[in-house]
Amino acid sequence: MSRDATTKRHDAAQRSVLVTGCSSGIGHAAAHALAKRGWRVFATARREEDLARLRDEELEALPLELASSDSIAACVEQLLAHTGGRLDALFNNAAYGQPGAVEDLSRDVLRTQLEVNLLGTHELTTRIVPVMREQGFGRIVQNSSVLGFAALPYRGAYVCSKFALEGLTDTLRQELYGSGIHVSLIEPGPIASRFRENAYRAFLEHIDAQRSYHRDTYRAVEARLAGKGASSGGAFTLGPDAVVGKLIHALESRRPKARYHVTLPTHLFGVLKRLLTTRGMDRVLLASTRDERKGD
Repeated sequence: MSRDATTKRHDAAQRSVLVTGCSSGIGHAAAHALAKRGWRVFATARREEDLARLRDEELEALPLELASSDSIAACVEQLLAHTGGRLDALFNNAAYGQPGAVEDLSRDVLRTQLEVNLLGTHELTTRIVPVMREQGFGRIVQNSSVLGFAALPYRGAYVCSKFALEGLTDTLRQELYGSGIHVSLIEPGPIASRFRENAYRAFLEHIDAQRSYHRDTYRAVEARLAGKGASSGGAFTLGPDAVVGKLIHALESRRPKARYHVTLPTHLFGVLKRLLTTRGMDRVLLASTRDERKGD
């Protein structure tokens, strides 16, 4: 058997994927689902206790802090040492949400949000693209959000990061045309995870609610983030597996889509954004958060 044939057979059996943000939620579900499908999964997390747990779950776990260039470089170096310098796929999932009215976001708070959700993700991707160019193939999947194309009040920092991620990803997809590297965006809506818990922690740390013009509204925001009241979850919230199904198509289909909508709100807002004027869309989006804004 020729060396090329042996290599192709090895690649088919040993597809490798780097998944970021695997401590819980979508990333954790994706890592396990892909491992069951025969992928060699490299799962990342920030905290050592999460890394130890992932290893106990028989996943190959690597430390990664997207706010640190040194951590990104070390992660990629370790990854490529394990794979012999190759990688079939990258799923950029790690992110967090910083709640708060735009006027209450300091420059430092907004910068921190962008460092993780946008700049760190970008830096990791730019370290992986040359690897995929060299091998002539690859899949890059970015986990965006319904808030990557539809803005909602009190989510400005997260909206900013995801709008920017979508624009950067669209450009990357065009620049990689014909390279054998496919780029896709997944746009979830409400998904059951620790996202609200982490967002609540960021809210308490960085937003001075009592001194804000929006202090009355923040009571409803806090109730939603803390899991109190009808607005905390909702009938449209799906489990992480809903995202994983789209991810599998993006990674394994011969013709992956550029965008995948997940959950009813994402599908609905996507259609309405194409049909309505900006003012009309604002009315719909504001109506969807009326209970949250009852203090305005």
